[in-house]
Amino acid sequence: MRHSVFRDESKLDINYVPSRLPHRDKEHRLLMEFFSFLTQFPDRMAQRVLVIGDIGTGKTALCQRFGVDITIEAHKRNVNVKYVHINCREYRGKLSLVLQHAIGILKPTFPKRGFSSEETLGTLLQLLDEENAFMVLALDEFDSLIENEGSDAVYSLTRLQEMRPGMPQRISLIGIMRDLSPTEKLDPSAKSTLQRSIIRLEKYLKPQLMDILNARVNMAFEPGVVPEDVVSLTADLAQDESGNARFAIELLWRAGKYADAEELGEVNPECVRKAVSSIIPTLQKSELSSLGQNEKLFLLGAAEVFKTSEKAYATLVDVEKAYAVACEEFEVPPVSHTMLWKYLQTYSALGILKSEVSGEGTRGRSTRIYLPAISAVELEKELRASLQQGEE
Repeated sequence: MRHSVFRDESKLDINYVPSRLPHRDKEHRLLMEFFSFLTQFPDRMAQRVLVIGDIGTGKTALCQRFGVDITIEAHKRNVNVKYVHINCREYRGKLSLVLQHAIGILKPTFPKRGFSSEETLGTLLQLLDEENAFMVLALDEFDSLIENEGSDAVYSLTRLQEMRPGMPQRISLIGIMRDLSPTEKLDPSAKSTLQRSIIRLEKYLKPQLMDILNARVNMAFEPGVVPEDVVSLTADLAQDESGNARFAIELLWRAGKYADAEELGEVNPECVRKAVSSIIPTLQKSELSSLGQNEKLFLLGAAEVFKTSEKAYATLVDVEKAYAVACEEFEVPPVSHTMLWKYLQTYSALGILKSEVSGEGTRGRSTRIYLPAISAVELEKELRASLQQGEE
């Protein structure tokens, strides 16, 4: 009977929010602090926070984790807090559609059409009054709303209380976007109400990505089926994609699927390389054909090393030895070590072969090499075809 490498692959789903987010504790504590009034005197004030960060920095997961936690804390004090997370781009950046969705969570029978933004906002506040509830409205891809509706929409959301003086403040706002540049289009009054509380998420570094991946491996995979160098390779590839944790997690899931499809019983580096080439087909045949004969042979040596090895990384020495064997096979004189080092820089620029200098576990410093975006088997196949065609 075939056994999957997965224990629970749902833990790698893009919508799964872990109970703890590695390397986002500080930002989580800050969000909880900004909204602490919700557990003490929720009707007296509202909050507006912007969460800023590149793709894959954990903006959405951070806010959703906060939403669960602030709701639990508030309910412990008998405060009815509702966290509502809406992606503005899914609603074409239209405030009326965003607010209708928020109302639908409170009252599913509410009509979907025929109301202006102002009417919909008034209805939402009325429903919250009736339930004595308070809402944290998290607007993902908030820039879509700004680009589509400009200052009027932002002003409406941030100046709610001016519509109802003396009444409880019911709605707080979290705007989630990549950077602040869209807010430059806003008029000064709308802009000033937004930029008081900003949380910036920095890109993940490789050690942080490895922590995130190891946490997911422990939840999603059977014990021992994902070696540490596979985690390291996946982190390297995600680091190449601007430290994108979302990309890293998807890559790990796809690699697991390749392992299951081939009934390997474990996730090996070749599974990761196949996975990344299915997401980002970076290598074109035209790029290979433009390489010189010795450049192709050196790359063939690397492909041979990774094809026969279960390890994610190889030393430059190992690849040079395989290159010498390839030169013998094709009866081509080998070039110098210095020239091979120049080839390596070319490959790195093309995204074919990456290198890093490491001194861990060795005397002195050594060069580690890894294949970032193509299966070793496929690369060897393409190179042999290209080299044999050149002989004809």
